[in-house]
Parts: sequence; structure tokens; C-alpha cells
Amino acid sequence: MKAIRVIAVIVALIGIADAVYLTVHHYTAEAVPCSLTGGCEQVLTSEYAEIAGVPLAAFGAAAYFIAFSLALLSIYGNRMAWAIFGVQVVLMAIFTGWLIYVQAALIGAFCQFCLLSAATTFTLAILYFVSLGIRRSSE
Repeated sequence: MKAIRVIAVIVALIGIADAVYLTVHHYTAEAVPCSLTGGCEQVLTSEYAEIAGVPLAAFGAAAYFIAFSLALLSIYGNRMAWAIFGVQVVLMAIFTGWLIYVQAALIGAFCQFCLLSAATTFTLAILYFVSLGIRRSSE
């Protein structure tokens, strides 16, 4: 069980790095290299890329930092932190699903960094649900 939480900490750090990278590129107006999907600029400059002038990546960085903090607290025995982590990552996964829909259906392009963020979020959710299964099987 502790190993899953350690992995969650590491995965959340990947999410933080990705989201901070995109946030910095947003504020510096520097183009993001997009060698795999070719649609990064189209996605990152779309009307869906910001909420009230704040890039979604900044919200993502905050969300990943919260997930990181909760997973870290849970490693040191805070059971409530892991439960809150579960709620956090489920909400993140729901929002991420919507963002993938936006890229596919509304924008018609994919950003590789956004897809990395999606994979990171879904991995965090999977880790949480696996931990629930392990806990139930050990009872």
C-alpha cells in the first residue's frame, strides 16, 4: 500500500513539471515544441486554454501540487489525506476527460503535453482505485 502512495507522489511530480512547463510557456508567449502531435499551439491558444485569463495549466499545477501533498501526507500515516487524494484525483480525471473531448471534438487537434497531463491524471486515479482494491482484499 505504501508503495502505491510513493508512486503517486512521483507521478504527481511529473504532473507538476508538465503543468508548470506549460504555464511558463503561456506567460512567456514562447511556442511549445510539438513534435509528436503537431497541435500544441492550436490547443494552447484556443478559447478553452484559459479561465478568467489564467491558463488551465496553472490550475493543473495547483491540482497536481495538492495531489502530491496529499499523497505525501498519506505516506506518513494520514489516512484522511489519502481519502481526500481520492476525491481530488477523481475530480481531476473527470475534468481531464472533458479536456480530451474538447481537443478531439471542438478543437480538432491534440497537444502532446496535454496528453501527458491526461495520462498522469488517469494514472493517479488508477493508483487510488488499485489501493482501494488492495485494502478491501486484505480485510
